[in-house]
Amino acid sequence: MFSVSCDIDFCYGHRLLGYTGKCRHLHGHNGRVLVTIEQSGLDPQGMVLDFSKIKYTLHQWLDANLDHRMLLRRDDPAVPALAQLGEPTFLMDVNPTAENLAKLIYDFAVGQGLPVVEVRLWETPRCSATYRPEAGMGNEGSGINSR
Repeated sequence: MFSVSCDIDFCYGHRLLGYTGKCRHLHGHNGRVLVTIEQSGLDPQGMVLDFSKIKYTLHQWLDANLDHRMLLRRDDPAVPALAQLGEPTFLMDVNPTAENLAKLIYDFAVGQGLPVVEVRLWETPRCSATYRPEAGMGNEGSGINSR
């Protein structure tokens, strides 16, 4: 089995509803995502997948949807005020935890045909969450929907 990984950095803000710690307040992160792709064989050029294709596909989407946006649960009371101010948001059906963001990015990448096996998201330089599907599990029932 061969694998390749791509790192992409992006900035985002969020908060967690129903949480009693500091993350209940609006705040920001310099996030880093590592996407790992596997194939049993290599293409005619000797690659699992061209890095430029991985970066282009994921970076375009991250930049357009998550970078420099407030990632919030759809029912967050701050959403109307941010919308009125013209602030960019990305709304989810679940809390925008590092775990849920890793799953969101995984689902997008797989939906684009990338053979992703794992997505790891660093919320801080020392704290990360990983999403890797269970064997035989698909993407259905994630509970994560963007607008």
